Parts: sequence; structure tokens; C-alpha cells
Amino acid sequence: MGDLDGRIALVTGASRGIGATTARALAAAGAKVIVTDLKEPADLAVEIGGLSRAQDVTSETDWADTMAFIRKEAGGLDILVNNAGLFLMKPLLDISLEDWRKLHAVNVEGVFLGTKAAIPLLAERASKWKGGTAIINLSSVAGLVGAAGASCYNASKGAVRLFTKGVALEVASAGIRVNSVHPGIIETKMGDEVVSGFSALGGMGENEARAQAAQIHPLGHMGQPQNIADAIVFLASDRAAFMTGSELVVDGGLTAS
Repeated sequence: MGDLDGRIALVTGASRGIGATTARALAAAGAKVIVTDLKEPADLAVEIGGLSRAQDVTSETDWADTMAFIRKEAGGLDILVNNAGLFLMKPLLDISLEDWRKLHAVNVEGVFLGTKAAIPLLAERASKWKGGTAIINLSSVAGLVGAAGASCYNASKGAVRLFTKGVALEVASAGIRVNSVHPGIIETKMGDEVVSGFSALGGMGENEARAQAAQIHPLGHMGQPQNIADAIVFLASDRAAFMTGSELVVDGGLTAS
């Protein structure tokens, strides 16, 4: 028996990295998982015995269509993982308004639209589970502390953090829990973008930048996608029944000091 037997989950940005690993972990814990991305992650859906569709998280119409698809094909929704996101590391004076708007459209507006669209479905099934239904929003350590060259990304992930807390208070009475996860630097394609940003801003080689990225975590290494997926599965389950409006930090100690 898995912690999530009988539950239905949606993971956005599921084509790779944390999203794909989370979809696999939710399925392994017993959930039926719907995976979405700009390009439909059909192969992943087949692998995990779930469903898939193409989705632009910045489109309100796409969100409405995705909820209709889930209601028709899966019968409801118990878990929403707002994972889709972009990264940007660039000095403030080099950031264009277009950069700012593109990042916030995905990282902030995508979370807003997804949360708003999913609440009616989540509320319908909340009484089925001791811990109710769950929304897990992917923020970042960049939503907790600043970083030179990452001000735009800081702003977007800080917004996700406080949006999560506000919504948690609004929907608690409906039996919906809303929490955020704050990864450190993870060994993914986005993690490679962070390393490249360190390299460009610090004028160092990629190997040196990767070593620096590892060493800023007191545990001495970057994280793995499975570390974050495990945290998400926990928050989605009844084991986290008394957690809402919380920020679960999985960062190898990066923000401890």
C-alpha cells in the first residue's frame, strides 16, 4: 500500500528534472498522475501509467481545458504540484522588462492560474482523505534569501512563497492544504543554468563554478531531484495532515546561516 493510493495528481513542467522525478515518485506512492508541459510528456505518462497533455501554464484557457480533461478522464483531483518554472541569472541592469515579464508569467502567474483553476476540483474530494487535498508550489531558496545576479528570480520565487501562505489561509476551511518547497541547487538542467550563471558572473570556468555551487551547501554537494520529489510526496500525503502555509526547505543547509 502506498501513501497516495487512490489519489489523483497533476504535475506541471513534468518533462524533465524535478517535475519528471516527482511524477514518478507520486506514481510509485500509488497516485494516478497527470503530467503536462509545453510539449506533451506522453512517454512519461506511458511509463508511469498516467495521463498527459500539452499545457502552457501562462494560459488561463489552457488551465480551464486541463481541469476539464482531468475531470473527464480521471474523475477529479487530489494533488496539484505547480512545478513549471524558468530561471534567470543576470545583473539587474541587464534585465529587460521582457525578461522580467516572461519569468513572472511562468513562475508567478502560472502558479496563480493553476491554484485558482484547481481549487474547485480539490475541494470536491477533500473530505475523502484525513489530510484533505493538497497544493504544493515549487519556490526556491531564492524565495528565502537574496543572491547577486538573481534579483528577478528572487522576486518571482518570493512571490510564490507568500502567495502560498495567503492561499493556505483562504482554503483551509475547504480541507485544502497549501505548502511550498524550497530546493537548493539541484542536479538538473536548471541546476546547470545556475552553474553557468555563477561562471559568467564570477568570471570562472564551469568546473570551478560547479565546485562553488556544491560548496555553498554545508553538506558539500548539490541536491538530487529525488530529494525534492520525496518532500513533495510527503506534503501530498496524510503524513503532512497538520501542515499548511508551510515552507519546506530542502537545501543541504544553504539557508541555515
